[in-house]
Amino acid sequence: MPNSNSFDTRISDFKGVGPKTAKKLVKLEIETVGDLIYHFPTRYVDFSKISQIANLKIGEQATIKGDVWQIKNRMTKGRTMLTQALISDPSGTCEVIWFNQPYLTKTIKSGLTIYLSGKPEIYRSHLMLVNPEYEIAKENHQTIHTARLVPIYPETRGLSSRWLRYRIFEILEDLDGKIKDSLPPQTKTRQNLNSLSQALNKIHFPQNLEEAYTARRRFAFEELFQIQIVSLLKRKKWREKRLTRILTLEKKTLDNFKKKLPFKLTSAQERVINEILSDLGKQQPANRLLCGDVGSGKTVVAAACALTAFCSGAKTVVMAPTEILAFQHWQTLSQILGHFGVKVTLYTGSRKEEQGDVIVGTHALIHTKKPFENVGLVVIDEQHRFGVLQRKKIFVQSARGSGIFPHFLTLSATPIPRSLALTLYGDLDLSLIDELPPGRKKVQTYIVPPKKRGGAYDFLRKKVKVGRQTFIICPLIELSETLDTVKAATQEFEYLSKEVFPDLSLGLLHGRMKSREKEKVLTEFKEGKLNILVATPVVEVGIDVPNATVMVIEGAERFGLAQLHQLRGRIARSTYDAYCFLFSNSKSSRVVRRLSALRKISLGFRLAEIDLSIRGPGEIFGTKQHGLPKLKVADLTDLDLIQKARREAEIIISQGPLSKNYPLLVEEIKKKFQRG
Repeated sequence: MPNSNSFDTRISDFKGVGPKTAKKLVKLEIETVGDLIYHFPTRYVDFSKISQIANLKIGEQATIKGDVWQIKNRMTKGRTMLTQALISDPSGTCEVIWFNQPYLTKTIKSGLTIYLSGKPEIYRSHLMLVNPEYEIAKENHQTIHTARLVPIYPETRGLSSRWLRYRIFEILEDLDGKIKDSLPPQTKTRQNLNSLSQALNKIHFPQNLEEAYTARRRFAFEELFQIQIVSLLKRKKWREKRLTRILTLEKKTLDNFKKKLPFKLTSAQERVINEILSDLGKQQPANRLLCGDVGSGKTVVAAACALTAFCSGAKTVVMAPTEILAFQHWQTLSQILGHFGVKVTLYTGSRKEEQGDVIVGTHALIHTKKPFENVGLVVIDEQHRFGVLQRKKIFVQSARGSGIFPHFLTLSATPIPRSLALTLYGDLDLSLIDELPPGRKKVQTYIVPPKKRGGAYDFLRKKVKVGRQTFIICPLIELSETLDTVKAATQEFEYLSKEVFPDLSLGLLHGRMKSREKEKVLTEFKEGKLNILVATPVVEVGIDVPNATVMVIEGAERFGLAQLHQLRGRIARSTYDAYCFLFSNSKSSRVVRRLSALRKISLGFRLAEIDLSIRGPGEIFGTKQHGLPKLKVADLTDLDLIQKARREAEIIISQGPLSKNYPLLVEEIKKKFQRG
């Protein structure tokens, strides 16, 4: 076998791995020695208990050690090839059969002592082992397929766990004592972690489940530790060698700002305003993520920051993902900041006003030919809807000419569990608004099957009759051949207008409409001229209509819990009782369980944690978009381990240049993140 000292050695160079096998391995994302030994088991089968043949019981997992009396192949009348063997130990004899494995007679010979592991069953009136795992007993030789905790791997057609097990064992034996560990020694000591060599052996071939757990913990920690190293290095780079404006706000002005608001700030809003204003007063540009539930008051926090920039002689740029949201922010900020003489202007694809003290816009801000001057603060709303390059461009563009970089504040109404935020946005300072304004009523939420839709429509009509309004949300704009069971907004609008509510006034809103059409529909809905607004999830952000108290969501099972929570947040904007109906045709108990969480839980962060545990981070938050390597072991809900990994990363970075102190760590991180 070729030398396997390097994890980069191609697996196709090994004896027994021909072109066909190599192609199969690629399906499992295995191309190198490193890929193979990092192909971890998904579970273990306990074959560790060795039983006497006389004590075998039907259906009970067991391992026997016995002598092969005889073994032969036989073809049945149905043309099935049987391999039959008779095994004995001091307590008795046992019949064994394998189906369609005639090659076994070349390996298992009469007179050999073998281990057999499996579940005894009755076959043709006899108690026997059917298709058991087998292994020839050798003196001073460790078993890997039987008589132990046996690892079971992700497989593909033509590549069994047995084949993978054997190859991994062979490579680990060859690598024994030669594996270089990139994890700093003091980190392993402080966190009580296995060495890399120990962890690899224990995760593949543990003596017990405790060993497997400690090995997995080592790899989970290492994955999170590497991510935190990268995040902290990004943060360090952000803070170094960048000039910025120091923005300050007098206490008297801040107090006056609070007094002029038509409501009292929550303690969470007070806290995050202080956190961000502290950032703005430093010589390094702020880079903070503000997460807050729907309706928690992030825009007011952004307004306080914009006022700080204005009072410091600098401009603020606010970038939103849609024209609807930009228009909403323009209105809100104009109302809040107008008392202080702040001029708020709108800059979108269809409406380019002259530059003001606060410029609110969409992607059009990035493409403007005339750069904005004297920008002290950039605010990105719903930041996950913008690409990394788009965010970078608006940041760099704001510093064009002067070389003085603005402070950066990103907002997100998507509830992100703290564990995930520390992983995805570890390079940002994090602020959480974790409470809603007082008096905000809980939305009463119901799961509605097809047979109860009529009742929901009757309820909706009653609410309209007493002056309330309704949102009806559909996942798509037009019918899709691939999702033809999902209600499309255009089709639903036609159906509801003609068949269900011909006597009511309905409007249609979706992202493909022209800006003026959107504004017209939105204005009519806000003014009460429309009873019902049929829309796509474009209403998820930016629409504030206190009189709308009912929401119907079609195809609810196709949305994440966090998104459903954001949508229903559109109707909890007043003192009126609010109702959300989740329409679903799914009969899946898993879907019902997931949607039922919305009935019991009203805090977005908690719902996001549930969604994270059920659906995984990639599906909900698009972790691939954040440049993360593929995680094999780490659980992004494990806040405790994430925090430990972050503390260790902070210690290691504080010790000086990584390339000098920990070159192996730097090399490993480069490989992981290039591939991720």
